Amino acid sequence: MTDEPPRYDCHRDLGPYAGVADLLRRIAADHPRLAARHRVELAAVAPHRTPGRPTAADEAPIRFHPARRTAALAYGATEFVAAWADTLRRPVTLRFVHVGAADETTRELLDALAGRLGAYPVRLDLRDDGPERAAVDPTPAALRTALGESLAAGFYHHAARTARHGRTLVTPADDLRHWWAFTTGLATALAALDRATEALDLYHETRTVTDDPKITMSAAYATAMLYARHLPTDAQDPARARHWLAQALRLARTLPDPRQRVLSTVFYEQGVALLDSREGEPERALRLIDDGLARLTAVLAPGERPQDVARLRHNRAQVYLALGDPERARAELDTVIGHDPDNCEYYVDRAALHRAAGRHRAAIRDHGSAIRLGPHLPEAYYNRAVLYQERGRTGRARDDLRRVLAIDAGHLDARIALVNLHLEHGALDAAEAGARAGLALAPDEPALLCTLGLVHLERGGSAEAEALFSRALTGDPELVEAWTNRATVRFDRGEVDAAVTDLDRAVALSTAPVPRYNRGTALARLGRWDAAARDFAAALAAPDLDRSLRRELRAELARCRRHTS
Repeated sequence: MTDEPPRYDCHRDLGPYAGVADLLRRIAADHPRLAARHRVELAAVAPHRTPGRPTAADEAPIRFHPARRTAALAYGATEFVAAWADTLRRPVTLRFVHVGAADETTRELLDALAGRLGAYPVRLDLRDDGPERAAVDPTPAALRTALGESLAAGFYHHAARTARHGRTLVTPADDLRHWWAFTTGLATALAALDRATEALDLYHETRTVTDDPKITMSAAYATAMLYARHLPTDAQDPARARHWLAQALRLARTLPDPRQRVLSTVFYEQGVALLDSREGEPERALRLIDDGLARLTAVLAPGERPQDVARLRHNRAQVYLALGDPERARAELDTVIGHDPDNCEYYVDRAALHRAAGRHRAAIRDHGSAIRLGPHLPEAYYNRAVLYQERGRTGRARDDLRRVLAIDAGHLDARIALVNLHLEHGALDAAEAGARAGLALAPDEPALLCTLGLVHLERGGSAEAEALFSRALTGDPELVEAWTNRATVRFDRGEVDAAVTDLDRAVALSTAPVPRYNRGTALARLGRWDAAARDFAAALAAPDLDRSLRRELRAELARCRRHTS
């Protein structure tokens, strides 16, 4: 890096991550060992251009990423820049121009950098203006390539803009091939951005302008998947999804190329299997998947199209799970990962099975793989944090939860878990700050209201605590912790009957020992020794009791028996 601030052009016409990608490449060239630790996110954000990238509407399927992946990429890239900034011996200014015209990916990453680099000797000089740029008039072929790249990478805002631009250059009458590529690419991007209704309109438009068999076949399948999974819940329609799947399969069976006929038919049948499994017919779904795998294997050479094979076998693993056979599902996922070892989704699914079987170390390893490949998959960080906490490794759990929130500040489960972790360790200021930050995003979140109430209770603010517990119960009348904690406030205030009433609700909702222990204590205060003894005995029968709680329960039960003897 030189003393003169380099200028990075962020204009959206230069593509996703314009400007910031140049910065990342420059840092990576100077610090290859540091770059190696961030290989996956750098490959996505600042790739080295290579020919042969996938184009929209190619027959070979592309692995589509969720739209939220860009937040994880921004987190990883920001950590890379922060690690570089930590090596600086003098201040550096980074100048970005045309920020006002930047792509959404660029703005997201610049926001992340601005929030992270305050403690480092780096100043961001963000300018909405910049030098005049020469007008660019790309050809339909160039736009189609750019569209395919953006879809494959999960940069859906850029993909949508590119597809719209392409649709202004061609018509179905003069260039049907490119028009369809832009139309289906735009629909794919819109569906990923939770705008599936607009995508549906595009497929309806397609059917009005062409009867080309391959295009109408693809449009029928895409329409089916919109009705099956992408439209808003109240607009999803399994019957319509089946109708359009039947249309797609009818057309697939007329394809002249026998190999392509098998590939398309098997692929579309997976949509039918999905609907069968959802509708409580996993055996029927399994027959479709098994038959599809057999036909696929017959037309593929060994090692050919491994991601397609992995996708079908992943479907089969999910059906095995629906059939109540988790070990067979796990064995199938082992094979899936052998076919497609770079797909983070498969590791997350296998980690869940490991955890359910008590193989916590294996689950942690798989979540680590998902985090590396995602990269920085928030759900994998969260699930690993839960495992760490269960194993008493609270420091590592806290670090992972903080990473989740750095990627997705609205991840309420992670927010609640981190706040409770602070509370358990007596870090009341951190617990309160975390709870309030969460409530700023979700003002009526019951779990956060309950935790904030506990902070007030620890500080002696029983009235404020009771009010917060009551607000939590308004939002979630089945929140056991809020009933239990409000009962504590009322018991300490001498309102023992009111405490018992709250604890009656808690005991009705949960078999956990603490509500019964607390109710037994309140009943004993009222002199209802037989009822108290029943609660203490029931709590003692709970599995995996904490030793100290077991001792207290035994002592209280003995006291009740002395009073009733």
